[in-house]
Amino acid sequence: MAQETTKAIDQMTFKEASIELEQIVRQLESGDLELEDSLALYARGVELLKSLRERLAGAEQKVRVLLDATDENAATTDTSSAPSTAYINE
Repeated sequence: MAQETTKAIDQMTFKEASIELEQIVRQLESGDLELEDSLALYARGVELLKSLRERLAGAEQKVRVLLDATDENAATTDTSSAPSTAYINE
C-alpha cells in the first residue's frame, strides 16, 4: 500500500484509483489502524473519490455530447428524407 499512496492520483488510471479506494475502505472498516493512519488513509480516500467522480462526470459529458451528435444526425437524416413542402402555398 505504501507504494500506491506515493503515486500521484492524476497519474493513476480510473481502475487503479478505484482499486486503491476499495483497499482503503477495507482497511478503514477493519478497525485495526492507528488513528493517525486512519486519518491519512481517509484523506487519501477523499482525494481518490473526488478524482473518480470528476473523471466519471467527464466521461458522462462526453457520452452526452456523442449522443446529442447522433440525435442531430438522425434528425437531419429524417428531415432530409421528408417530402418537400415548397409547393404547398403555390
